[in-house]
Amino acid sequence: MPPVAKLIEIVKGGTLGQVKMVAIREHRFPFLVKVDNWNRFNVNTGGTLVEKCCHFFDLMRLFAGANPVRVMASGAVDVNHKDELYDGKVPDIIDNAYVIVEFENGSRGMLDLCMFAEGSKNEQEISVVGDIGKGEAFVPESIVRVGSREAGRDGVQTIKAQDDRIKYDGLHHGSSYLEHTHFLAAVRAKGLQAPAVDLQDGLVSVAIGVAAQLSIERGRFVTIEEVKGEF
Repeated sequence: MPPVAKLIEIVKGGTLGQVKMVAIREHRFPFLVKVDNWNRFNVNTGGTLVEKCCHFFDLMRLFAGANPVRVMASGAVDVNHKDELYDGKVPDIIDNAYVIVEFENGSRGMLDLCMFAEGSKNEQEISVVGDIGKGEAFVPESIVRVGSREAGRDGVQTIKAQDDRIKYDGLHHGSSYLEHTHFLAAVRAKGLQAPAVDLQDGLVSVAIGVAAQLSIERGRFVTIEEVKGEF
């Protein structure tokens, strides 16, 4: 998505210095109806923090520039799908959670998820704070804000992020089109071009989600080493 891509560019350019904290808030609508309602049960999806949030954990890892070490989470089924019944069973997927991820370089990430928050201006708010500055991205507002500790509040710049290649935003705010073009380019390169996101990236993002689900279940920090034993 253009605002997130712009924030990645800012972070990778060193504008914020060494990244210390990454906070991602997704406040949105409940899960949509899918084929045979497969997404209503943890046994089919691995849990909300795997099926829905692995993308955010991948983004955290990208911003942090390091691999995760351990995860702590708190979440529950509080509002959504509690009045639904499938083959005599009530859905068990959580609809809200907080997740803390600690990375090997000392940086930390935090996810604030709520899936009964339709009354939000932005579905996603992403904050990255380094030792010399802070950047934020807002979706679907497509706004990026960036500032430095030295310049303070009055020095914060607001940038309207857009990508002229995107002709129709859709539910994923234009990212689906770009993902398909990147995938096509990688296929046509026949191994000569590394994919933007590889198998290891996908594996680690899912591992963080699994660790978060286990943390809620067990009421403690869960290490990534523990999760590797689950695969």
